[in-house]
Amino acid sequence: MPKRLLPLIPAGLLVQQVLPTPEHITIKASPRQNAAACPDCGVASRRVHSRYGRTLADLPWQGRPVTLAVHARRFRCLNPACARQTFAERLAEVAPAAARRTERLGGVQRCLGLALGGEAGARLAYRLAMPTSADTLLRVVRTAACRDDPLPAPRVLGVDDWSWRRGHRYGTMLVDLERNAVVDLLRDRQAETLATWLRRHPGVEVVARDRAGAYADGIRQGAPAAVQVADRWHLLRNLGDAVHALVDRHAAAVRRAGRPGADMVAAAVAAEPMPPAPPRPPNAAARASQASLARRQARYEEAAGLRAKGVSISRIAALLGAGRKTVRRWLRLGHAPSWKQRPRTSTLAAFADVLERRWAEGCRNAAQLWRELVAQGFAGRPGTVRAWTTRRRGTEPAPTAPRPTRMAPAWPVPSGRSVARILMADSNTLKETERQFAARMLAEAPGLAAAIAVARRLRQVLRRKGGETLAEVLAAAEKTELASYAANLCRDIDAVQAALDLPWTTSPVEGQINRLKLIKRSMYGRAGFDLLRNRVLNAA
Repeated sequence: MPKRLLPLIPAGLLVQQVLPTPEHITIKASPRQNAAACPDCGVASRRVHSRYGRTLADLPWQGRPVTLAVHARRFRCLNPACARQTFAERLAEVAPAAARRTERLGGVQRCLGLALGGEAGARLAYRLAMPTSADTLLRVVRTAACRDDPLPAPRVLGVDDWSWRRGHRYGTMLVDLERNAVVDLLRDRQAETLATWLRRHPGVEVVARDRAGAYADGIRQGAPAAVQVADRWHLLRNLGDAVHALVDRHAAAVRRAGRPGADMVAAAVAAEPMPPAPPRPPNAAARASQASLARRQARYEEAAGLRAKGVSISRIAALLGAGRKTVRRWLRLGHAPSWKQRPRTSTLAAFADVLERRWAEGCRNAAQLWRELVAQGFAGRPGTVRAWTTRRRGTEPAPTAPRPTRMAPAWPVPSGRSVARILMADSNTLKETERQFAARMLAEAPGLAAAIAVARRLRQVLRRKGGETLAEVLAAAEKTELASYAANLCRDIDAVQAALDLPWTTSPVEGQINRLKLIKRSMYGRAGFDLLRNRVLNAA
């Protein structure tokens, strides 16, 4: 007598026979209902026209794949007015029409595809006795609905951009900041795209965004009543960039402040010095560096020429294949940047005096020097000492032509970004050499000193510390070299003030963007927008 196995097979089926094998289980079953409704007219019918078989994959039993062999029926429609004469019965509680797997198996495989993607999901599905292909998993993810329980319209929305390809193509992520859930992904970061989405989803009251003008325009067009909140981290980052630009404009003062008291100490020279030895030819690395500098200089000259003709920075960046920030920084510096590698500490630093003394005594044998250093506690390899002797020979002056030797600088001059950090940092967090450099730097450039003082006050206001107001500090900034930065903030003053009054930021959006990057990179950047969007919106 057939009976239904309640906990094991889908409801609505009667088990006729179970055919187990060591690798697979086949269950022959039939529908429980005696009648079915016509899908067109809805009239129930008990009159069987014919029978047919459906093969459905189901959840595994004890690590073995399961196949349901369902003996289904076709019914005659009893409604004379219906255009359909026969119809196949629907297994509504078991599987969709024309499906090859049960709904519950499809739900599990969908979760695997959302969490792992195609290839990784297919490998895990095989280990779980639910074998399927990577293409099938991706198709299930692509055709899946966005959410089983769609979120209500957000009241507080976070907006930020994410990159398909950094510097070339960007999209937009929308996050409900109250629920910390991704609401939607947009294909680009244009103002009209965001405005269209906001019009279709009314009810947004607060929007947290970065300083991008396109987002501000899109919010004004799509949700004019919404309060715009500028992200505080981006405000502080913009302040740091403004200070960095100030430091770049005072490059000469940076060099003077970083120079030790005596640039050169003259050594005793012979009465009749011989002509200096010809310089050594540059090695391969030096030649590559010179060639790279020449290419950057050529690109800078091309950018400067285009700018002199009135071409916009965005157009110059597109023509040269560079970023707008890069072009703007080159034009502000007035020359192509030269990147010098900072000197790195070496395991030989503690033995520098010993090496110099033995070198002065005439020892040029790297192996002998290494053995002597090992006896004194050196733990490095012979190649380290050999590389030192090679560099030392290259810098050694000719013995018949003693010349003044340049002293090593007491403190290497930092980069522009590091100088900005030193000037903005609290003095008790700096090293003594950094404090001395900061004092010399501010003494060399009084205008920069006034701007740094205002920048520190503005940083306190943006951090919600101190008793000053934003308007007071911006009024003071307009009288310093930070006037352009202050004017930029004044153009967006409502959003900046809201950032100080409201708790909302785009930090949760940044976290969701990191999750998006992980998903995108796990698919090697080959996912289409629909697949990426479904995997981001649906947390398995």
